[in-house]
Amino acid sequence: MTPKLSVLMVDDDPTELLLAQEAFETHAQTVNLDTCSSGTEAIAHLQNPANTLPDVIITDLNMPGLTGLDVIRILKTDPRLHLIPVIVLSNSNDPRDVEQAYSLHANSYLVKAPDFGKFMEQIETFLAFWQEVRKPHKTFT
Repeated sequence: MTPKLSVLMVDDDPTELLLAQEAFETHAQTVNLDTCSSGTEAIAHLQNPANTLPDVIITDLNMPGLTGLDVIRILKTDPRLHLIPVIVLSNSNDPRDVEQAYSLHANSYLVKAPDFGKFMEQIETFLAFWQEVRKPHKTFT
């Protein structure tokens, strides 16, 4: 059996975190979701050697203190963390934000869906992709 996909979600908005927890709850048997309510909390969590590293990180862009861009910048310069895929999930569709995220080596940039049903579709697509990526691939000899 494939181990659970481990996702860390970083968002300063408690409502957004609650919506994400509800969306991921339907996949509780295959996904483990951890949350952090700030960029600072996320970096502390990730840099703590006692914590298991996630398979993928989803971060909001606009947060007080360390922004999502700051989080990406810190992760990508840390030898222990730089290979963890980072997905930006933001309300902003400003091309400058998208360009900045990709210039810092974000793996993807998603604009948050306007309603919960569409958000659920985003989560379904996200999970289908990342669960497929994590599947062991057969090698042929």
